[in-house]
Parts: sequence; structure tokens; C-alpha cells
Amino acid sequence: MGFSRRLKSLGMPLALAGVAAVMVGCSSSENLEKPDPVPEVVSSVTLKEQWSLNVGDGHDGQYLHLEPVIVGGSLYAVSADGEVVAVGPATGDIRWRVDLDDRIMAGVGGDSRQLYVVNDNAELIAIDRQEGEENWRLNLPNEVLAPPQSNGNLVLTQTIDGKVVAANAQSGERLWQYDAPAPSLSIRATASPVVGGELALVSLANGRVVALALASGQPVWQYVVGEPSGRTELERLVDVTAEPVIVEGAALLAGYQGKLALVDLRNGEEIWSRSTSTFHSPALGPERVFVVSDNGDVTGLDARSLDEVWTQDALSWRRLSAPAVIGDQLVVGDYEGYLHILSQENGQFQGQVSFDDEGIRAPMLRWEDRLVVYGNGGRLAVFTLENRD
Repeated sequence: MGFSRRLKSLGMPLALAGVAAVMVGCSSSENLEKPDPVPEVVSSVTLKEQWSLNVGDGHDGQYLHLEPVIVGGSLYAVSADGEVVAVGPATGDIRWRVDLDDRIMAGVGGDSRQLYVVNDNAELIAIDRQEGEENWRLNLPNEVLAPPQSNGNLVLTQTIDGKVVAANAQSGERLWQYDAPAPSLSIRATASPVVGGELALVSLANGRVVALALASGQPVWQYVVGEPSGRTELERLVDVTAEPVIVEGAALLAGYQGKLALVDLRNGEEIWSRSTSTFHSPALGPERVFVVSDNGDVTGLDARSLDEVWTQDALSWRRLSAPAVIGDQLVVGDYEGYLHILSQENGQFQGQVSFDDEGIRAPMLRWEDRLVVYGNGGRLAVFTLENRD
């Protein structure tokens, strides 16, 4: 089906209070539970900074998820105040830097020719990847928070109310629109579509993941990650804000108050599932699947049996980022800007780094044997993992 962001096999048999996110339709943005204090850690490993720079004002105090992206040997990042930068990931050399006359809400997506961001007027903006010049704009039907995604032919964007818009990547012409049913209350976050050659996987606030045919925008199959239950709107939240992870002909899905599930890409049939509640995509190690729960617990599951091997509960309610695997370790960021280094084998703390005091919300990236981190305050850095003497 041509999905480009593929990961190595899991080695698997293929056979309410305390919502730490702003909610659409709800004014509260604060965690209702008291976060655990920063754990005291005796570091045996550390993240050594190779380089860092500042990208505009970062998230500029807004609840955004501005993700960097690596395409064609360059690292790209955008700030809420409209600064876009292209960087050499090995050395941090700035290849170009432009200031858009826009407030940016979503980005960065990219393909072989262009970058894609969305501004606060719900305009999808295509930017030349080599020079940083604007190529075209397209008006979208509503606000967008997740980076647009492209396979080089089409670019897909999902709005906060469940509309998926496909545009011609070269011209910006609107091709089709898919409208999903949207609940009256949802978490103020969405997952980027995963775009292949023939299908796109779209995660929705109604607890579904739907596979859309790129040629027409028509649904091919859908899978129920979470089914609303309870009497209050908060209890009935089942948003899927985690981007699907593609694993050799299957998709690993996860949602809030729902399931962690592996489904067949051809037809959406379930291969296995277990209950979970998370805002983030799981991370995959050689022998583990790692999940950051909505309450901040970090869990390592055996990749074959799906049994829980360990749970680290010393980071409860610290509004953790998605987990990232590097070497034999697992790294998570938190709302105070700490990077916590855990053992993949047993979940014990092995190191800790203070990075950005405005917090870490954007998912971290792996590039070769390095980790790319973009803080809420605009600090962009690349780290290597090293043993401490």
C-alpha cells in the first residue's frame, strides 16, 4: 500500500479527571491532578548536546504541537510566530531561515519538494523546501493543529472537527474532502494522517481510525479504538490523538480511554488488542512496546506476549511527551522541560537532563543515532546518548 514511514517488525505474532490537554468546547487547560515532583536520579547515562539553536518564539505560550521534520537530509522547524528554519542535522548549520507573515498553528509536514504548515486563518501553506519561498495557499474549513502530510502527489490536512482535505501537492488544488462525525467535546489535539501510496490512515476524535482511498477520499475500512461510555461528556471522551505506527503490513493504533491494537492494513481486521489510555503513539524497541499513559505512567510491554514487563509511575501527571527510543534507552520529556532517560529493559531511571523550562510537547525525532528535541520555548537541539564516567 506504499506507506513510506515504515518501522522494523515488532517481532510480534501477526496472527477522567486529569486530562492533561485543552479540550475543544471546554475552557479549562490545567491538569486537575498534582504532578509528581521531579525524581532524583543518579545518572549512569546522559544526553550530550551536539548543537542547539532557537527557532522564533517556539510555541509562544500557546497549546500547540509544532513538530520538526527531517526530509532529504535537512531538519526543518517552525515557530508559532512564523519563523521557518532549515538546518543540517549533523552540525546545526542554518541552510536558510525565513519569516512568514503568519501565525502558525500546525507544522511542519514535508515531501521531496515542499514543506507544509497551517496558519491561524486555516490556510494551508506550501513552501519550497530548497529555498523557503511560498508556492501556494489553500483555504481550509476549520482550524488545524496537526502537521499536514504528503506522499509527494497529495497533501492531506485534518481539521479539529474531523474534516480531512486532500490537495494536489504541486498546484494546491482541492481534490476531495472527507467529513467524519465529531463529538461535542474533544481533546484539543489531533494526529497527523499517515499517507501511503493508495491509502491514508486518519485518527479521529470519535474513537475511530479510518482508512481512506487517496484516489477518491472514500472510506475503505474503519476500526473502533475507543467506544464512548459513561454519562458525562468527559467520561465519554475517546479521542485518538496518537498517529498510527506502520509495522510491516499492519498498523499499531492507540487512543484515550480505548485500546492499543494491531490491525491489518488491508482490511482493518484486529490482530490483537489490549486496554490502554494514551494521547501518544507508542514507541517500539527490539523486544518492547512502550506506552505513555494519560496519567503519566510509562509502561514496557513484551513485544510477543503483550504482557506488562514494567511500569514506571514516578512521573505521574507530569504531562509527558511521546516516548522516543535511542540505543538501549527510552526518553520522555515533561511539562517542565526535563528529559527523563529510562532503561528499556526494566524502566529504571538512568539519566535526566533539564532542557527547556517552558516544557516539551512536540514528539522527539530519531536521526541516525541521535535524538532531535524541540522545546516549547523554541530551543531546537540534537543529542547523542553517552555513558557517564
